[in-house]
Amino acid sequence: MTSNLIKKILGAALLGLTLLVGVGMTGTTALAQNQDEQYRRDDRYRRDDRNRRDDQYRRDDQYRRDQDRDRDNRDRDRRDNGRRGRGRSWDSYPDLGGSFQLRQTALNAGYNEGIKQGRDDYRHRRRYDFQRQGAFQKATKDYNSRDGDRELYREYFRQAYETGYRDGFNGY
Repeated sequence: MTSNLIKKILGAALLGLTLLVGVGMTGTTALAQNQDEQYRRDDRYRRDDRNRRDDQYRRDDQYRRDQDRDRDNRDRDRRDNGRRGRGRSWDSYPDLGGSFQLRQTALNAGYNEGIKQGRDDYRHRRRYDFQRQGAFQKATKDYNSRDGDRELYREYFRQAYETGYRDGFNGY
């Protein structure tokens, strides 16, 4: 009978040891799986964070390039002062002929009169209408017959008056 009892005790001990080892291995496997899942989550987070930083860097870089381009364009426009090619017509007005003195006098007088009237119309909340102005219609302010043709002077004057009026009305 002692041998049966020893067999039962050894069998129970072996069964208990087997269960203990099995449960221990299961817990280790679950722990390993949990650690793998944590690693994957951390890896996704790092990858997403890196992508967000890269996207932000690209946006910032594009913004800087746009600002540089805009600044370069403004600088070029200021430097060129509206020049459109070669010759004496460096401004945006066409060269219709006549002497330099006639052209410059008409352009200066027209622009100055236009900007004054544009500012005045804006300040008094009048509608934008440069053609109704007497100075535009007459277009002979500062004209001198020694400079040349009166009609050519009037054409230059009116072109500059329109530009000056627009600038004055728009707050320049």
